[in-house]
Amino acid sequence: MAKPQGKNRRRAPREPKEFEEEVIQIDRVTRVVKGGRRLRFRATVVVGNKKGKVGLGVGKSTEVQGAIQKAISQAKKSLITVPMAGQTIPHRVKLKYKSAHLLLMPACPGTGIIAGGPLRKIIELSGVEDVLSKSLGNNNKLTNSQAAIRALSQLQEIPWLKKAEPKTPNAKEEKKPAAKETQASSKAKKPVKKAAPKKESPKK
Repeated sequence: MAKPQGKNRRRAPREPKEFEEEVIQIDRVTRVVKGGRRLRFRATVVVGNKKGKVGLGVGKSTEVQGAIQKAISQAKKSLITVPMAGQTIPHRVKLKYKSAHLLLMPACPGTGIIAGGPLRKIIELSGVEDVLSKSLGNNNKLTNSQAAIRALSQLQEIPWLKKAEPKTPNAKEEKKPAAKETQASSKAKKPVKKAAPKKESPKK
């Protein structure tokens, strides 16, 4: 019997990836050697799990796909943990790296990610949902990406900004019947005073 071919074959379900990948930029770079110029590709990739971990990697190869794979493996080796206060960053950060100037500020819930270019992709994959940012320097994507990773690595946790543990909704409801029971039991324990019989005056 011949094995079924083509559409009849069932593919095994793929396992969900732990990290999401985003390609920021692919450049063609040349290197002058003795025999002429050597052409290669440089890929800049960011990976993250949207739960506080993000990393940046740069890879070079003669093929685009090979450069992307190298960049992904390097990004996974250089992961950083981003502390968060709810859905935003805990405090303001201002950073100068080479010719890039970045400013990150916490925002109220519902603001969203106010950022553009590679900074937006890095913040999204880090898991931050509300933040204000401004790029004040160079527009180079690689430099801005490296500056964004350095700015996020400078964030520190602030203990009093951590969310308080949510209270159970039935906590108050459980207390109320207990109070009623105590009142009922106290009423039951109190002895009932009987009225003393009236003394009849003797008839003359």
